[in-house]
Amino acid sequence: MSDPNPFAERVLDLVERIPAGRVMAYGDIAEALQDGGPRQVGRVMALYGGGVPWWRVVRADGSLPRSHAVRAPKHYRAEGTPLRSGGERVDMTRARWTPDPEDVPQEPELPPIP
Repeated sequence: MSDPNPFAERVLDLVERIPAGRVMAYGDIAEALQDGGPRQVGRVMALYGGGVPWWRVVRADGSLPRSHAVRAPKHYRAEGTPLRSGGERVDMTRARWTPDPEDVPQEPELPPIP
């Protein structure tokens, strides 16, 4: 597998900054970075997300991708992530994290053109 591109690195960096017990939706991440969209963030997470707290990235309604349904709940219980009744969805009203501007990784600056 190739190394992550700059966009992917920024996604992964932001995911690492999500506090325990809090989550962001795929679209929240794209909006915070002002780059890409939910599908692009999802692709980054699918390819490179194994080394970051992937369970803190959910769908906008708090539901999980099927591939996360078995492993993610144990992380939520350990971190005290607010869940909706039934425990199958994250309570987005209480758990959604909005980063402060200084918490959002910036795009790397391009070198000047000679």
